[in-house]
Amino acid sequence: MSYLRFLAALSGGLFVALSGLASAAQVVTDLAGRQVSVPDAVNRVVLGESRYIPALAILEGEALADRLAGMLPDFELTDPAGYALYRDRFPALARVPRVGHTSADSFSLESVLAMGADLAIFSLEGHGPGARNRALIGQLEKAGVAVVFIDFRQNPLENTPKSMALLGEVLGRQARAREFNDFYQRELARVTEQVARIPREQWPSVFLHSRLGREAGCCETMAAGMIGELVAAAGGRNVALELLPGVSGVVSLEHLLTEPPDIYIATAIGTPTYRVSDAEVPYVMLGAGVSETDARASLRRATDRPGLRSLQPVREGRAKALWHHFYNSPMNLVAVQALATWFHPGQWPDLDPGATLREFYERFQPVALDGVYWIDQQELPE
Repeated sequence: MSYLRFLAALSGGLFVALSGLASAAQVVTDLAGRQVSVPDAVNRVVLGESRYIPALAILEGEALADRLAGMLPDFELTDPAGYALYRDRFPALARVPRVGHTSADSFSLESVLAMGADLAIFSLEGHGPGARNRALIGQLEKAGVAVVFIDFRQNPLENTPKSMALLGEVLGRQARAREFNDFYQRELARVTEQVARIPREQWPSVFLHSRLGREAGCCETMAAGMIGELVAAAGGRNVALELLPGVSGVVSLEHLLTEPPDIYIATAIGTPTYRVSDAEVPYVMLGAGVSETDARASLRRATDRPGLRSLQPVREGRAKALWHHFYNSPMNLVAVQALATWFHPGQWPDLDPGATLREFYERFQPVALDGVYWIDQQELPE
């Protein structure tokens, strides 16, 4: 009898242990609409795009590097000066293993599994694995790595708060996520509520010249999503929406010369170390490490090229530039505010996008604000 009681106790203990393991997980809904079982205590995180380090920093703060098991190197490759701010503050970031290059195809499943990761954070679409990479997702989940999708790119203004709430949930930083989302929605509403009162016929036409300088040709642009959505939120009419069926594409310089937009905006991918492209075409420089003087000079230099210098808004001082990486960042609300002050300058007596950017860094980033993130031909941001 004593032996039978021992077996019963052992079985009962095993049941309790297994029940405990089952309860030590939560089910969340990610931005792809998937139901995902995530450990209650996440210890080893892989980032499908390292450009999400600033988003992670909102929640993790001084513990930014503690749970990072691996990441793609896209941050240091596409925005080296921005990455350097975090690497200098957190030297451990330089030792985090890279699990590929800057594409989904380069993502190394074997490396991730060897790291003992328990959570992978991917974007719906971008440089790393996306929602379409079903085979990779299945292999990771089969190996015990939970996969969640976030989005700051496809539908940035709606999905940024959702993504931050999801990250707060899976990382156990719910209160911090709520604090950020309150800030985000308050500052965004300062623009969108006023824009809703401006008749659409008073919205200026806008052309976004994406990554000016990357190619010698002209003119790559964004239509739906990404910065195109920020333009609409700020009360601008993105001319590419009427010309292109997808997210991005090319609008000919001839079209822009014959039907000029009211405002021309270049997105800036240049940095202090990358001033010209491989084609020896000047970039616009904005972001970390860029001074106001250099930002203005780079805009003038990049738009002083055949054809482009003849574009009406460039000739008449209505050329502007915006940091390209706003398109895939929870900082996107600052871009909306900057755009709004350009599009409807008389509507915002109390709106200061520079102050909003400073508050973002002071409250939600463990690194100091550095550099200029938007510029125009006539005046510099405060």
